Amino acid sequence: MTSSASRSYAEAGVDTAAGDLAVELMKSAVGATHGPQVLGGVGGFAGLFDASALLGYRRPLLATSTDGVGTKVAIAQALDIHDTIGQDLVAMVVDDIVVVGATPLFMTDYIACGKVHPERIAAIVRGIAEACSATGTALVGGETAEHPGLLGADDYDVAGAAVGVVEADAVLGPERVTDGDVVIAMASSGLHSNGFSLVRHILAKNGVGYHDQSDALGGVVGRVLLEPTALYTAPLLGVLAEHPGAVHALSHVTGGGIAANLARVLPVGSWVELDRGTWSPPAVFRVLSDMAGDPLESAEGTWNLGIGMLAVVEAAQAAAVMAALDARGVRSWQAGTVSTARRELAGFEQGAKGVDGGAVRLVGSYAV
Repeated sequence: MTSSASRSYAEAGVDTAAGDLAVELMKSAVGATHGPQVLGGVGGFAGLFDASALLGYRRPLLATSTDGVGTKVAIAQALDIHDTIGQDLVAMVVDDIVVVGATPLFMTDYIACGKVHPERIAAIVRGIAEACSATGTALVGGETAEHPGLLGADDYDVAGAAVGVVEADAVLGPERVTDGDVVIAMASSGLHSNGFSLVRHILAKNGVGYHDQSDALGGVVGRVLLEPTALYTAPLLGVLAEHPGAVHALSHVTGGGIAANLARVLPVGSWVELDRGTWSPPAVFRVLSDMAGDPLESAEGTWNLGIGMLAVVEAAQAAAVMAALDARGVRSWQAGTVSTARRELAGFEQGAKGVDGGAVRLVGSYAV
C-alpha cells in the first residue's frame, strides 16, 4: 500500500520507486568492482573497505581526489548516450591520484538529476564501474538525488571522489625532479573532459549540431566529442613497479592546459620548453580551432591538444619507460627536457592553481 506521504512526495517530483529500480539495475556492475576488501555489498549507508593491507606499509599516506566531468554531460544528454560519461568521471578522479604515485583503493559517486530514469542512471553507473575495474578501484558507494524544479527532467550532473595509498618515501613530485630529466608525453584519446564550454560555444556559433555528420571529424559530431577520457592509472602503476625510481613526477593534463599543469609538478627555478613539433594534435582539435577561426596555439590553455598525461623521468631510463608505456598500449614520446640553468622566463607559464612551481612554455610549430 502506498502511503499518502509517498504519494505527496511523488507528486512533488521525487520517485523513490524509480530510485530503488536504478539501484537494482546497477548492482551487478558495482559488485563486479568489489574484491574481498569491500564489506557489506551495495546499498548501505556507508561503504566499508578493509584497510588491513595498509599495516604492511612503513608509512602509508592516503591520497584523495574529487572531480566531475563539466559540461560534457550536456552532449551526453543531447545524444541520449550515457554509458561513456562514467569513464570520464573515473579518469578525472583516479588519474589525479596516480600522479603522486598512489594506488587507488576505492571511489564513491554522486549523481544529481531532475528526474530518475532508472536505465539512464544504471548506464552512467555501469560506465563508472567498468572504469573502476580497469583502474583497480572498488566502487564502494554512491548517491543518486532527484532535484525536481532545480534541474530539468532530462538534466543531470555527476561527481566522484576516490582514495588511494602510497608509501611516504615513494611520493612523486617536484622534490624528485632534477636538471636533465626528460619530459615524456602520453597521447590523449581526444578532448577528455575539459574545455567543453568552449567546444559548445564554437559549435553553436557555427550552427553545428551534435547529430550532424562531419567528414572532417570522421563521424557524428556528438559521438566524436563523447570519446571517453583515456585511463592512465593501470599502465602507469605497472611502469612505476617495473622501473622503480625512474619516474620523478607525473602531470595529468586537465583544466588549464599543457604548460600550466606541467609547471605544477616542477621545482621552483626549473624550466621546460615543450617542442610542439614532437606531436600532431588530433583532428578534433584542428577542426574546432578552424571553426573558431583561431590557431591551435590559442587553445593551449584550455584543451589537452593530444597530450593527456606527462611524465618527468630520469634521462637514462627515458627510453625504457617509453617502451614500457608503449607495451601497455599508451603511445608516448619525448617532448622536452628539464633545465635549471638561469634564463629569462618571460612568456613561460610559472606555476598554477596556487602552486609555486617551475616554468613551462611550448615552442616551435605542431607537426602536420
